[in-house]
Amino acid sequence: MAELNQVRIFRIEEKKKQYRSSLLFLKIGVLALFLLVPFFSPSFKTLDVAMNIVIFSVLVASFDILLGYTGILSFAHGMFFGIGAYSVALLAGKYGNPSYTMLIAGIVLAVAIACALALLISFLSLRVKAIFFAMVTLAIAELAIVLATKLSGFSGGEDGISLNMPGIFSLSFSMGHVWGTEIGGRLLTYYLILFSCVVLFLAMLRFTHSPMGRVLQAIRDNSRRAEAIGYRTFIFQTASITFGCAIATISGGLYAMWVGYVNPESCLGVMTIMLDVLLMVIIGGMGTLYGGIAGAAFLKIAQTFLPDLQNLTKGLFPHAALLNSILERWLLLFGILFILVVIFFPKGIIGSLRDYRTRRA
Repeated sequence: MAELNQVRIFRIEEKKKQYRSSLLFLKIGVLALFLLVPFFSPSFKTLDVAMNIVIFSVLVASFDILLGYTGILSFAHGMFFGIGAYSVALLAGKYGNPSYTMLIAGIVLAVAIACALALLISFLSLRVKAIFFAMVTLAIAELAIVLATKLSGFSGGEDGISLNMPGIFSLSFSMGHVWGTEIGGRLLTYYLILFSCVVLFLAMLRFTHSPMGRVLQAIRDNSRRAEAIGYRTFIFQTASITFGCAIATISGGLYAMWVGYVNPESCLGVMTIMLDVLLMVIIGGMGTLYGGIAGAAFLKIAQTFLPDLQNLTKGLFPHAALLNSILERWLLLFGILFILVVIFFPKGIIGSLRDYRTRRA
């Protein structure tokens, strides 16, 4: 009997090793894909989709730290994304010259403001019930949109703020072509943001796999039990909110660097930012971090390329009026895809795959 148990344990350990090695190859493959996208498909549209997936993967993962790992629903997470974007745009665009110093100062200032605001929100709202905390954060997010719109002399209002990248990251900079791809400011900005997002994602992985991350999951599962064994849940939840909001703020600054333009709707809007983030978390899987990559890829690719199906089908099937009429409403197709994902992956793509692997072990 003991020998059978040893054999079983050995097989389980072997399966775990195989899973870890295959997962490592998958991670390397995904990273290599993003590294080589500019050379495989140098068009701006493809590059923009890839960059949006990278940035929103970090934003969604930072939101997953709050929702999936700590059990806190905050509708103000998009506001911190906007704080990062506006801080960089203001310092490197409207009130300062585009320079490396101003970009770094914009990020540092945004993180400082975000941490102070996250602490304030936590101390004022975290002790109430979860639904009231969500409503308070929603009110704060709406207030941020109103301020950004009304204070047009400072924030640019609905017209927004434009900024240019400095030095080798400017659009005018060029080092020639390699394999038909221009090595210029746009491409260097792409790799700068990609590298920054990889570092941020590794920091979030380290945070969630640390003892603090395990305590946060215990608080999420049963906060009263966590308090009973001696953990000060308020302190841990505050640390989680502050860390997640700081990461979201940096991702907003990176987004402003890539787009070169910010306005209230694109960077602070609850419907444009938070709704997308919530959908990405649900599609990818809560409490996984990697689900942010899957959810961001699904949503951004669908939003970008589903509208193009209309022109494609009109060329292939010019007399299929019903089909073309359906494809004109591409949001209907997206809704169908979302329903299928929820049905076949009830815990999100990554969460359901993890459950399947656990059952097979």
